[in-house]
Amino acid sequence: MLKVGVLGAGHLGKIHLRLLNQSSKYELVGFYDPLKENAIKVSEEFGYKNFVTISELIKEVDVVDIVTPTLSHFECAKEAIEAGKHVFIEKPITNTVEEAQAIRVLASQNHVLGQVGHVERFNPAFTAAKDKIKNPMFIECHRLAEFNPRGTDVPVVLDLMIHDIDIILSVVPSFVKNIHASGVSVISDTPDIANARIEFENGCVANLTASRISLKNMRKTRFFQKDAYISVDFLEKKSEVVRMKDVPENPDEFAMILQNAEGVKKQIYFENPPVENNNAILDELETFADAIVNETRPIVTLNDGTKALKVAHQIISNF
Repeated sequence: MLKVGVLGAGHLGKIHLRLLNQSSKYELVGFYDPLKENAIKVSEEFGYKNFVTISELIKEVDVVDIVTPTLSHFECAKEAIEAGKHVFIEKPITNTVEEAQAIRVLASQNHVLGQVGHVERFNPAFTAAKDKIKNPMFIECHRLAEFNPRGTDVPVVLDLMIHDIDIILSVVPSFVKNIHASGVSVISDTPDIANARIEFENGCVANLTASRISLKNMRKTRFFQKDAYISVDFLEKKSEVVRMKDVPENPDEFAMILQNAEGVKKQIYFENPPVENNNAILDELETFADAIVNETRPIVTLNDGTKALKVAHQIISNF
């Protein structure tokens, strides 16, 4: 078992602590939280060992799980990596692209692995459909959330939209060509609602909308590709694949058949890939343990996290 320690015992940090404590792949050594009152409360309530300094915790573990505010990701990761520890870093990887690139270099120099917490890669609705997504040419994402003061210290792009940026970059086999975007600050000092249009060199276009001031929650992405449409509902954990195929010689009487202006007929097939229930946060943490033990590539690498952050900052710079 890998010895692991958690930096940060806020809302998400406590979830990580609970899951790591349950995991058969980790031995939870303890945690560090800079807020002394919160640290004592968490330690007394759950029985986790509370370390007084980050350095003391790092000495005792193999893996450091960084669930602190984004502004502190770089310093936490730097100290852990320089001590030869593997790092799991919550998204976004760091506050700036320069910091992210520095973390990548440090990890390589110190021969340690890193993974970024882009948890939607482990959403069962996405994992059920991702093998069906092949060379999409138009993607539409809506990630809408009701207002929550937590997370408003960063623009909605870094808080919410970055999830979809990472998903898109993972399925589009091309480089970004152009980005157009707009954002509006309504309640916070940074944009609370944003829209971005990402154009790729292969012709694919992705249209993303993110809001943290909506009246209802929605996390849905639709992928359009040659002869197929794939819908992934990250919130409801549902996937649907709609395929267009040539009409057989003797179609079923209930078959849905479309005919275009040229007279070409296509039959529509509906498929709902089986979605298996899982805990996406536990999965991302445990697959990272597997990558360390087996010396394989993590599912969401430090490079992946850096690319998503770079696109996010390009979007913000367009506001």
